[in-house]
Amino acid sequence: MTKPVAREPQRRNARSNRARILATARRELGRNPDTTLEELARAAGVVRRTLFGHFPGRSALLEALAEEASETLREAMAHAAEASEPADRALAHFTLLMWPVGDRYRMLLALARHDLGAERVSEILAPARAEVTAILERGQRDGVFPAHLPPVALSAGLEAMIVALLEQVNTGALEDDGTRAAVATLIAAGVPERRAGAVVEAVAPAALAQSVAAE
Repeated sequence: MTKPVAREPQRRNARSNRARILATARRELGRNPDTTLEELARAAGVVRRTLFGHFPGRSALLEALAEEASETLREAMAHAAEASEPADRALAHFTLLMWPVGDRYRMLLALARHDLGAERVSEILAPARAEVTAILERGQRDGVFPAHLPPVALSAGLEAMIVALLEQVNTGALEDDGTRAAVATLIAAGVPERRAGAVVEAVAPAALAQSVAAE
């Protein structure tokens, strides 16, 4: 009687290849949204057939990245500050949690124009956008943030600023673990600079520890 072929090593190898392809796609598409699947396969160290075995086309690969981003975002948001926290602390905490997520998946915003479509990217980002808008609404109501802009408009502006700062990190013009971005976010929301720095300093240790644990 022939012995059954062990399948588990093959499955482990397939999972490893898939994870490596996705990690490579995040990196390479962040540099150039027009990177081809053939170029991604070479960068990931796999043959073209292996990549297409996991992702039969560009749309399948990008949808896998979108699903991965959505899941990562949900996991990070599970550590958001309690509603009882002052709004400035909650916004700083949230920015610090989102910073590493944004660093990994900022390329999705560029791909919205190329492949995924704005609606799919908006679907992924909707929970985070809703959370920030709610924090801003609460902060304006409590007098923590000035009501100089509607919360939804201010939220969109803060998001654009964070993406711009992430790009500066990507080019090497800025070094940041998220704390500088959190201070900038609070200042842009209307918190005085000294107060913004103190809030981030108080919130950062716990928020950064949660971010590391979630990775």
